[in-house]
Amino acid sequence: MEIALEKIAEIVGGEVLGDVGLIITGINSLHEAGPSEISFFADRRYSEGLKKTKAGAILISRGDRSFKGAQVVVSNPELSYAKVAAVFAPLLSRHPGVSQKAVIHENSLIGKDVSIYPLVYVGEGAEIGDETTIFPGVFIGEGVKIGKRSLIYPNVTILRDCLIGNDVIIHSGTVIGDDGFGFVRDGASSVKIPQTGIVQIDDQVEIGANNCIDRAALGKTWIKRGTKIDNLVQVAHNVVIGEDSIIVAQAGISGSCHIGREVIIGGQVGTIDHIEIGDRAMIAAQSGLMKSIPPGDVVSGTPAISHRLHLKVSSLTKRLPEFKQRVRDLEKKMEEIEKKLDKDEV
Repeated sequence: MEIALEKIAEIVGGEVLGDVGLIITGINSLHEAGPSEISFFADRRYSEGLKKTKAGAILISRGDRSFKGAQVVVSNPELSYAKVAAVFAPLLSRHPGVSQKAVIHENSLIGKDVSIYPLVYVGEGAEIGDETTIFPGVFIGEGVKIGKRSLIYPNVTILRDCLIGNDVIIHSGTVIGDDGFGFVRDGASSVKIPQTGIVQIDDQVEIGANNCIDRAALGKTWIKRGTKIDNLVQVAHNVVIGEDSIIVAQAGISGSCHIGREVIIGGQVGTIDHIEIGDRAMIAAQSGLMKSIPPGDVVSGTPAISHRLHLKVSSLTKRLPEFKQRVRDLEKKMEEIEKKLDKDEV
């Protein structure tokens, strides 16, 4: 693909400084970009990379003389990068229609212009919306409903009665609708609690590779519109995740937690069950949540506390050996003073 820099500026709402007619053939990193490619600069830590790059053009928030090529000045270089990358991204390969090597139950409903690769299984009563693409090895259980234009990558498992919205992306190896971890003790034994609910995933959700999203014990586990979930995340039964939230890799959300909208949960965060995380809260990586978090709070640490307080505590931790020695020195001085006082009294 070839596109003039002037056209790229129109796409991102930017202003060109330099050759508006420069032909761009792709987008790449500062380090890898060549003379016919565009890159982006959004972090001053990479100032040396900006000076050394061979990119023909750059997306940048303000003009920079250290870069000699054409510049597209935009308000948000990262967002502009995403828009330009979408232009140059290769088209998704699609199997032409429904493969004869797929197993499609006669009582399922397949929409228009659906792409179903070989070795896909679609169960009884399942519904697949228009323009959806389903890659090899996908299992779609009975009663599952998948909306329009969704993309299901290889070896995804969607079990009975789960609901998937429009424009949803689910990456390889994810399991949706497995049994929630529900048991009750009977003496030394564990008795399984039947998990009779479903999982509902709303429109424009993206779920990374090897996620486990458990069906509800009763009702539904619900991931609301626009939420993005990274790889290797566990979402337990009856969890509700609000609109446009972000959950980073290896997080574990325990049963019946309610997460608000636009929440950001860092990598390897763990929660106890039945807590609430308020709208727009931020949970730093490796935090452990032992109680509910109010809207807008920023927390970190285990157990999680105010992020500012955690930074102060962390800064003191590395000084503990010094403090320990100072306490010992003070104890020795106190002993010497006490001994002297005792002698004086005698």
